[in-house]
Amino acid sequence: MSDFGTFGDLHVTVDDAYVATAEIRRPPNNFFDLALIDSLASAFDALDADPSCRAIVLCSDGKHFCAGADFGGRSEQDQADVPTNPDGSPRHLYDAAVALFSTKTPVVAAVQGAAVGGGLGLACMPDFRVAAPEARFTANFARLGFHHGFGLTVTLPALVGQQRALELLYTGRRIKGDEAVAIGLADRLTPLGQVRAAAHELAAEIAASAPLAVASIRETMRGDLAQRIRDATDRELVEQDRLQRTDDWREGVKAMAERRTPNFTGT
Repeated sequence: MSDFGTFGDLHVTVDDAYVATAEIRRPPNNFFDLALIDSLASAFDALDADPSCRAIVLCSDGKHFCAGADFGGRSEQDQADVPTNPDGSPRHLYDAAVALFSTKTPVVAAVQGAAVGGGLGLACMPDFRVAAPEARFTANFARLGFHHGFGLTVTLPALVGQQRALELLYTGRRIKGDEAVAIGLADRLTPLGQVRAAAHELAAEIAASAPLAVASIRETMRGDLAQRIRDATDRELVEQDRLQRTDDWREGVKAMAERRTPNFTGT
């Protein structure tokens, strides 16, 4: 195994099986933000161009895979400089998400602990998910008075079907690893201590196939996925911005911080 590089809070290695391991290092919760998703997109783009990598394991250091966004804010410095896109427009998290969905190498996620909110969106980006029984998948947006994001409009129904996706989005119900596998949200269930090894095993199976054929098949099967994610996140962002101005949003975030049931008023 050799170091491929460090991309912000992401550390990447590549081994002799042509499998890269991309580890998010923001323990214990591994909260995401624009910087992290941009780091992932940059790393995956670099791995796309490297013939020593044919599959990627996406994993996290710490208790949780990704516990969503940190509503407490990481620091004032993080918000001091506003990144821009190549055309000069302000860069949003979902610009980075579209770039991430545009990368070409197959990805297997190793999911331990929580994949919550936007963390669920991140977990739905890879081609496959290997989960522990202790994993918790939650689309908790409506419980915060908020609209879902990160392209879950596209990815969640593709995995679990439209009706199940609606149930998860409307209720914010938490499901564990065994149920996630049963409904198609995860692909393999393995003991907590073996999640990363099992994800690597699946990635190595993929990497053992002809790389040009895998790339061709993946491109055919995914089709215009990146454009559909762009269209979905455009709509998701408009609704998120609108709902962030409501009393229900403020109540949802406050109730979460106070660990109590929210009292929504529809305003």
